[in-house]
Amino acid sequence: MLNSEEIKKEFPIFETEVHGRKLIYLDNAATTQKPKCVIEELVKFYSTMNANIHRGIHKLSELSTEAFENSREKVREFINAKHSEEIIFTKNATESINLVANTWGEENIQEGDEILISILEHHANFVPWQNLAKKKNAKLVISKLTEDFTFDLEDFKNKLSEKTKLVACTGASNVLGTVTPIKEIIKLAQENGAKTLVDGTQLTAHSKVDIQNLNCDFYVFSAHKMCGPTGVGVLYGKKELLEEMPPFLLGGDMIKSVSETETIYNDLPNKFEAGTPNIADIIAFHKTLQFLERVGMKEIREHELKLLKYAKEKFSKYPEVSLFSPSKPENCCGILSFTVKGTHPHDIASIFDSEGVAIRSGLHCAEPLVRSLKQSSTARMSFYLYNTESDIDKAEKALQKVIKIFS
Repeated sequence: MLNSEEIKKEFPIFETEVHGRKLIYLDNAATTQKPKCVIEELVKFYSTMNANIHRGIHKLSELSTEAFENSREKVREFINAKHSEEIIFTKNATESINLVANTWGEENIQEGDEILISILEHHANFVPWQNLAKKKNAKLVISKLTEDFTFDLEDFKNKLSEKTKLVACTGASNVLGTVTPIKEIIKLAQENGAKTLVDGTQLTAHSKVDIQNLNCDFYVFSAHKMCGPTGVGVLYGKKELLEEMPPFLLGGDMIKSVSETETIYNDLPNKFEAGTPNIADIIAFHKTLQFLERVGMKEIREHELKLLKYAKEKFSKYPEVSLFSPSKPENCCGILSFTVKGTHPHDIASIFDSEGVAIRSGLHCAEPLVRSLKQSSTARMSFYLYNTESDIDKAEKALQKVIKIFS
């Protein structure tokens, strides 16, 4: 079993106090905290090898280039992609999705085509397709949820059609914690002739991902959701698709040759990595992935589900509380959205904060989903490998304070 108390010691931020209380951090779906090994790797880079990559023949540039490309290979290995050239570094998952929308999407979505997404999507996997559909006079089709807050596979099947050219779906909801049947979704889409994009932002940090087994066409995620640095996103794309796609941004390092009248673009992955990238943070991401592997992805998922079950048991005792979460563990990840009768979620979050407990409140960048729940907003707790049952006990005390104030 995962020893979260020992793991927590590897995260310097938990020495911090909030309002005179020991920090309890339950906002991991927004961003996760960083272990010492990642922070130390950032310091090491700037202290010992800071130089631009790919362009220098001096020693520091060689060292930074080697470390940078080692991180790319580590990402490939972590998600079991076939080729390192299929790993494109961006600044976040949002940019990764926009890259696909503005390259593959621009060239392949035509008037009358359909893009099928789910109501579960984060705005990052909703708005780019909405925008593309409007530009191309195509149609954005949205599959719904079941009454148990799970992905409605039958509704999805009914909405797949010969007009569907792309299916873009989350692996796990950042609001409900709903884990989608993503492999079956991909299979159905591809049997129908559609390309597939998976938003793995909430999935990759919490479950073992095997890209070759999934067989999706595109897959995106962000380092900062999985104990890694901010400003690092990943786009996986099948090599043959990436080679056919035009570049997203133009400038240095994505160019092989330039004349006054013509430009020849670089090979993969450089074609999609214009300009100086976030070198230090990408290099430090290597340490993040090693850290997660040391802890164990299977153990992380089991630990989160244990915490989710414990939190549901604690919070469901209060009649004033409504929980928004699938009932079956296999349909969940470690996220629990809730409301308290007569209390705005922002007030809930503020009172929790006064008790040293960090949670999230609002629309969670998923307004269509929250509105479909007939809510103006929700409060949200999200768990990770360093959280404990004691953290949830502290959250319950904060909840009791909310109920006392607003009852």
